[in-house]
Amino acid sequence: MGQINWGRVIGGGLLAGLVMNISEFVLHAIVLKDDGKQLMDEWNRLGLHVSEDPKFLGVLMGVTFLLGILAVWTYAAIRPRFGAGPKTALIAGLAVWAMSYLYFGVCEYAAIQVVPIKLTWLPVAWAFVEVPVATMVGGWLYKE
Repeated sequence: MGQINWGRVIGGGLLAGLVMNISEFVLHAIVLKDDGKQLMDEWNRLGLHVSEDPKFLGVLMGVTFLLGILAVWTYAAIRPRFGAGPKTALIAGLAVWAMSYLYFGVCEYAAIQVVPIKLTWLPVAWAFVEVPVATMVGGWLYKE
């Protein structure tokens, strides 16, 4: 077994994070824009005083780049057992999706249920494609 090439993990992970950030922009700024605004308006009517915070957007983007790095790291870590290639990247991406988006969706829906079903589960379903595809793109750059 070879050593993990950390430079390639970071580079491929940043590329995967870019793919995920673009996809998240499309989802939240276009597909779910009206639903999100409606939810914020409803919460504000209830006195919760919710507003968009540009600093939080930066944090989300940074965490998404970190998720891309973790996805490519997962790919690099399982390559010796599953072999190099898109199938292994797909497996790594699905594992990362399950440990992040699916876990969060279940916890959010089971625990508080203050977010409409569409705003809870559409991002989970969206990421079911987004994360594995991003992992395959980032994994494409990975070489040991």
